[in-house]
Amino acid sequence: MASAELIEVMKRVWGYSTYLPLQEEAMAEVLEERDSLVVLPTGGGKSLCFQAPAVLLEGMTLVISPLISLMKDQVDSLNAVGVTARCIHSGLTPEERRETNEAVRSGAVRLLYVAPERVVMPNFMDYLRERGVASIVIDEAHCVSHWGHDFRPEYRALSRLRDVFPNVGVHCYTATATPQVRDDIAQSLNLRKPRVLIGSPDRPNLVFSAERREDELAQVLGVVARHPGESGIVYCITRKKVDSLCNELRASGHAALPYHAGMSDADRKANQEAFSRDETEIIVATVAFGMGIDKPDVRFVIHTGMPKSVEHYQQESGRAGRDGLEAECRLLYSGGDYGLWQRLMGDQEGEAAEIARKKLNDMYGYCTGVECRHQVLMKYFGESLGKDNCEACDLCLGVGDFVEDALIIAQKIISGVVRLEGVAGPTYTALVLTGSKEERVVSKGHDQLSTWNVLGENSKENVRDWIEQLVSQAYLDKVGEYNILNVTPSGMAVLRGDETPRMLRPFEKTSKRRREKASAIEGKSWEGVDRELFDALRALRKGIAQENNAPAFTIFGDAALRDMARRKPTTPGEFLEVRGVGEKKCVDFAHLFLPVIEEHT
Repeated sequence: MASAELIEVMKRVWGYSTYLPLQEEAMAEVLEERDSLVVLPTGGGKSLCFQAPAVLLEGMTLVISPLISLMKDQVDSLNAVGVTARCIHSGLTPEERRETNEAVRSGAVRLLYVAPERVVMPNFMDYLRERGVASIVIDEAHCVSHWGHDFRPEYRALSRLRDVFPNVGVHCYTATATPQVRDDIAQSLNLRKPRVLIGSPDRPNLVFSAERREDELAQVLGVVARHPGESGIVYCITRKKVDSLCNELRASGHAALPYHAGMSDADRKANQEAFSRDETEIIVATVAFGMGIDKPDVRFVIHTGMPKSVEHYQQESGRAGRDGLEAECRLLYSGGDYGLWQRLMGDQEGEAAEIARKKLNDMYGYCTGVECRHQVLMKYFGESLGKDNCEACDLCLGVGDFVEDALIIAQKIISGVVRLEGVAGPTYTALVLTGSKEERVVSKGHDQLSTWNVLGENSKENVRDWIEQLVSQAYLDKVGEYNILNVTPSGMAVLRGDETPRMLRPFEKTSKRRREKASAIEGKSWEGVDRELFDALRALRKGIAQENNAPAFTIFGDAALRDMARRKPTTPGEFLEVRGVGEKKCVDFAHLFLPVIEEHT
């Protein structure tokens, strides 16, 4: 089918008249019934890649999705634009199940969302075979792979779909997949010569920063203060931390709710729905609150502890700014996070333990590194940023300062590693270099080394960070289970004075500079927007969402509201020109939004 038909559907149904990168190619594979594997960043328009073709295909598109909440959000959004979608899951009432079955049997359903566990049941396979499937979509496909960050065994069994539907195209979508994970997905699901479409994993609208955790509450409140009235997610490693920080935020006057696996299903569901409907501004959560959030207008994501892998961080921070507007991603870390994850993952053995340890090291390298944050994330997934300055991370924005005597500091650290003769990891090395008199240092005679206390004027935390900065630049290497430090050939070049590394001073405790830089980024997407009108439209959207018992973003996203506040339409025809306004939404909402716009103009 011609691209013109897809564009017509996108404009009529969703209000979009142009493709995002790789959307056109991905949609063509669906319509041609060829297998595909599509890797696009969160916010890159993955869902539309299979939803728009589903409107044109003869028959039902089966969408396999890992979480009920994620299914429900997508089904609500589709029905809101006039596309008949349903989901089958354990939470349906008998009446809802009967209505869904009738809709499927009648051929009215364009997209049916189901969890992987249900799909592989023999009786459900029979159910699908009887009703017919035009296209098969596997969302969050990285769950298939042992090398993925969220492996789920039931996903491996989806390979049976090829036997039941040998002539139906299978289309896999994910936001995070290294080359190894991509190969594993294709092999495990028996894809037939799939078209592999790899979008840039970069999210230029996200402003990344990382800093050592010092005064956690003050650091979190500093970010929240920059986003008054806006939605944000605060991730914590443990349930206990979720509860305590949530209480502290509420005591500070912020609308915050917790989310973790220790809560009842009903309480988790209620809190997530309150967040989706803008009834609370902040969700404080463990990583249990991950793939289940489809809210596009999250303006900040804070990690109060280091995630256990770069994939996890990419996925969790990627919950911010899915509407393409600017958002802030702040990571607070400490060396203790590394040890905590080691303990939490202590039951892993063999290859699994080695993979987990490598991922943890890579994540710590991101936290302490001195290279552009966007570039580091791109490299991890086998890509390149293609420019020296991303203009959207703390390092490129100049929030951190590089030390002037980096060569001398680096030579002292590397000399210390040489003197320790391959028996120490980063933490112990930092103790020696800062003059520790701990029993383990003295008993081993390391207080007698010439490099003992050569950086005594610095804290062991700062020296530990500098060690990691040297590791991230390949001047030092960490080996084995205990991350024993070794000097690389490049490190020896530093000792000779032939190379000079980059080394950062500790981040400023004040957030003044960070506020100034964040404001500069924020200004780009507000050009021409009447902020007073935008706030009025947000209030109207919230009221409509509450009245309809629906997530606010299924009415309109922030990007659409900003476009309204920029264009200021006064007729239904002009309202249809707003990006994100399709025909059904124009019919449903123009009569509510146009009077508010007129009143403000």
